[in-house]
Amino acid sequence: MTTNFTQVSYFTLTAYLDSEVLKYVNFTVILTVFLLILAANVLLTVVICVNRSLHEPMYMFLCSLFVNELYGSTGLFPLLLVQILSDVHTVSAPLCFLQVFSVYSYVHVEFCNLAVMSYDRYLAICFPLQYSSLMTSSKVTKLIALTWLFLLIECVVGIILTVSLQLCGNIIHKVYCDNFSIIKLACSDTTSNNVGGMVYIFTVILGIIMLILYTYVQILRVCYSGSRQTRQKAVSTCAPHLASLLNFSFGCFFDIMQSRFNMSSVPSVLRVVLSLYFLTCQPLFSPVLYGLNISEVRRLAKHLVLGKM
Repeated sequence: MTTNFTQVSYFTLTAYLDSEVLKYVNFTVILTVFLLILAANVLLTVVICVNRSLHEPMYMFLCSLFVNELYGSTGLFPLLLVQILSDVHTVSAPLCFLQVFSVYSYVHVEFCNLAVMSYDRYLAICFPLQYSSLMTSSKVTKLIALTWLFLLIECVVGIILTVSLQLCGNIIHKVYCDNFSIIKLACSDTTSNNVGGMVYIFTVILGIIMLILYTYVQILRVCYSGSRQTRQKAVSTCAPHLASLLNFSFGCFFDIMQSRFNMSSVPSVLRVVLSLYFLTCQPLFSPVLYGLNISEVRRLAKHLVLGKM
């Protein structure tokens, strides 16, 4: 039997609410969130870059984190704002795949950034005397470069595998283009995609999780055996990172659950909000969790805003 494949030139996003009243309310809310994300992350990136006193490993990793959140937000919000005001929620195939790449590379780089930051805190707390020799400027540069290059290459490979699929439909039940939703539309064999996804999960993701767990076990061990000052330092430096990790992991976990399992019992509005959680709340909260908890960054940001630098 011969299967008739459909040549997909565009995708239709079906999770939008087309109420005339809610349309402009949603647009205003999303635009406000986008502007806040841009302002907060650009501000802290500039503060770190222009002040030599902040050119230390921890701040460099934070700068990489803020840049990634700007990148991920830019890949989501402009198209989202256009679609909210549009009456026909269609996206051309090239633009849809570009958004898939942007969103998934953002997620992968974010996880890797958090892993590198946990490794940095591990060295600072567990090996304070050797920290400057263990975390040199060249090592910081290599870690940041590997964080971006390796995972971007991995995302390119994943997108190429998805683009090569023959699709029998073009309906995506989300407000943005999603890689797994496109794979579910395939009529052709998806073995390469599934194997590639499993290899990635059991090598990269599992490796990142194991690294983060190991660093925090070691940090907790030092905290319980160290002085009160050591415990206070560990809590002040690790609490924002742990809160950020849990916040981002929760958002990603729900999106994975929604993509792979039937969640029709969950109200559609709640599904949309939670599917956007890791793409909106993380870039919005990270500047607060990290930047505003660091007194020097807070002081320099205040000077920058008031024009006193």
